[in-house]
Amino acid sequence: MLETTIQEIDQMKQMVKQFVDNEVEPYAQQIEEEDQIPQHIIDQAKELGLFGISIPEEYGGIGLNTLGKAIVLEQLGRTHNGFVSMISAHTGIGSTGLVKLGSDELKRKYLPEMAAGEKIACFALSEPGAGSDATNISTRAEKKGDYWVLNGIKHFITNAPIADIFTIFAVTDKEKGAKGGITAFVVERDFPGLIIGKKDKKMGLRGSHTAQVILENCIVPEENVIGEVGKGYISALKILAEGRIGLAARSVGSCDKLIEMSAAYAKERIQFGKPIAHFQAVQWMLADMATETEAARTLTLKAAQMVDEGKNVMKEAAMAKLFASEVFNRVADRAVQIHGGMGYVSEYPVERYYRDARITKIYEGTNEIQRIIIARKILEEV
Repeated sequence: MLETTIQEIDQMKQMVKQFVDNEVEPYAQQIEEEDQIPQHIIDQAKELGLFGISIPEEYGGIGLNTLGKAIVLEQLGRTHNGFVSMISAHTGIGSTGLVKLGSDELKRKYLPEMAAGEKIACFALSEPGAGSDATNISTRAEKKGDYWVLNGIKHFITNAPIADIFTIFAVTDKEKGAKGGITAFVVERDFPGLIIGKKDKKMGLRGSHTAQVILENCIVPEENVIGEVGKGYISALKILAEGRIGLAARSVGSCDKLIEMSAAYAKERIQFGKPIAHFQAVQWMLADMATETEAARTLTLKAAQMVDEGKNVMKEAAMAKLFASEVFNRVADRAVQIHGGMGYVSEYPVERYYRDARITKIYEGTNEIQRIIIARKILEEV
């Protein structure tokens, strides 16, 4: 689907909202306590086509444009962030490289099962010595005949424990480095030499699992190169830019939910003989939460629209991710404050959102890196 109509986007939005409210949200506390997403929710997500929202229709996906995908992710952001993270890592950075840069052969081979949710995707760039400085990756790929041999360690890889398809970046020319010496590969879980480390124990995002991906003489066919040999770093930047828009959209959806919960609680909680919603301090917090959320939404949808128009969105995607993630953290903080002591106990979901919000300022490029990207683009434009 090259263009997504307003009607189609609205239908998808309403369908996802109903799914989130009726099918996922009742199990949010269970996900949190068990650190596992119930299989029946994953199966329902498959039936709705949520694993294929970014994959073209010719490969079995829904093929939403970037604006449509952002709106869907916004609705998904209204529920447990661990569930949203698992889906978005697959439909975002896990799929974008193949969809945009993969050969026809790779697309035919992998995308149909990815669209159906039968094979889960992930994106492996970060390493123990290369987080924000992605140009410093040490994973190596050496060409031997008609295959490549990969060696190295990736870490904090979302979906790694459950993934079947890995987009992995490795150095193919040390002398050229990021300027023509990094290549992207599609690596299957059962390729010889690919090992998954133990699950990371995290502050939040229960149900969304990360782990190291260890490559020990991992054999990868030469046809599994994504795009051109040596152009992997450029590919990574393009993939991450769109991923940042998705992360911003999810953050906006979480803000919407937090505002709704906070407003409802403020109308119910009685202090000094009246609901706390009557107090100006609480009203001003709600006003700031709503205003900043709308600003983040507008910035995010603008960046998404620019992608669909074929424009360079490196700066705008960084702005959307930076602002929306920081708004999410401020909104979550105010939500806890409005809930008072109840906001600090796990029986109320605002405590969970508060913990889950924190990672949004770190992953898919720290907010410090986003500021560098934005500043550099501004200086280039003058």
